[in-house]
Amino acid sequence: MMEDKSTIFIFLDDDKKPVGEFISPVNFELDTRKMVDGKHTLKIISKDPTGKEGIRLIPFEVKNGPAVAIEGISENDVVDGIVPLMINAYGKGDQKKFLITGSETPQSIPALFWILIIGFLGWSFYYLISYISLAE
Repeated sequence: MMEDKSTIFIFLDDDKKPVGEFISPVNFELDTRKMVDGKHTLKIISKDPTGKEGIRLIPFEVKNGPAVAIEGISENDVVDGIVPLMINAYGKGDQKKFLITGSETPQSIPALFWILIIGFLGWSFYYLISYISLAE
């Protein structure tokens, strides 16, 4: 005796027409390359052989466009005057080959690094002066 299976309907955002209708279990590939960047919702409705329905909503965000990295300002910062910014944008390419050029975001040298260098130089000069005064 063959067991009756549930039917699965897959909807994208508020579309009335399903992206697909399948008998469970199903493997499905969602091609986001055809979708606009931004927030979307995947709605999955399952219907068992008796007609009862189950719904699952999965919100997600698509980012197929080039990534944008920015240094110098963050979300919800309070700023005034002139704010220097470093902005980099890079695409993923065709994802079959790895592109080195432009794939890393340049960053300024962190302030902690400068503090460590100045501290080390100060200690070095102190040690040098102490050594010279002992030698005399």
